[in-house]
Amino acid sequence: MRQVVALGGNALLRRGELASAANQRRNVARAIVGLTMACDDVQTLLVHGNGPQVGLLALQAEAYTAAPAYPLDMLGAETQGMIGYILAQELRNARPERPVAALLTQTLVDADDSAFQHPTKPIGPVYTPDQARALSQARGWSFAIDGAGQRRVVASPAPIAVIEQSVIEGLMAAGTLVICAGGGGVPVARDQTGRLRGLEAVIDKDLVAALLAIRLDVDRLMILTDVDAVYREWGEPGAAPIRQVRADDLADSAFAEGSMGPKVRAARQFVQATGREAFIGSLDDVAGLLARTCGTLVTP
Repeated sequence: MRQVVALGGNALLRRGELASAANQRRNVARAIVGLTMACDDVQTLLVHGNGPQVGLLALQAEAYTAAPAYPLDMLGAETQGMIGYILAQELRNARPERPVAALLTQTLVDADDSAFQHPTKPIGPVYTPDQARALSQARGWSFAIDGAGQRRVVASPAPIAVIEQSVIEGLMAAGTLVICAGGGGVPVARDQTGRLRGLEAVIDKDLVAALLAIRLDVDRLMILTDVDAVYREWGEPGAAPIRQVRADDLADSAFAEGSMGPKVRAARQFVQATGREAFIGSLDDVAGLLARTCGTLVTP
């Protein structure tokens, strides 16, 4: 059996939590029991988010004015190394006999994607409205509402292909648990000569996970996040979890573009392309998700 597991950046660094290395390690250590169980006896590709982490690195880069701030593609590569290192170390500690590899991954996008004119991907911490307004004026950043506060949003172009797909396939075939496409992969495009170059964006990791799940012909897609299920009318008094739904009955436009929308879209794309099931649920209850007693199951 083969699977792709997409792990949310907000599940590794909780909303409102201090963005410290100790907190991220603690969250990974807490999650590793469920992750290990989900990966036992299954060829696994693990894709992780990086929204809080890449936003923090961007803030740190802006704070040092003696040199120009690094662009988002380079910051994305940094977070792949950092988060991949922690995940690989804890997974290996849990199952020393299983090979684990964190692979720096590039994701091809269209440099003319309209997403570059309409930023939607949240990164970094949550700010108060006053803080967001000040940062917008000082740095030209775009913001969107996130709960009671606001978060910076950046361009999130659609993934076309993962450059290292053949390497990933070889590692999986050899029994390696592969950690890749962190933060959706480093966004790259080809110039007129065919050479790759980085772009100022952060790709949605759930859409890349679905792309890889389809192209690698896996048996299931699991999207693990910091909420227990997909909800109808999220944030409203009548909000209710969706426990099971057919992919054809899901409309991702009904869900927030910067949070649950891409997860729903990714699950629907995988199910419609393969005729297999996708799961969306909490990282804290992987066992319940696999037992189909919690979370959201998306079926053909």
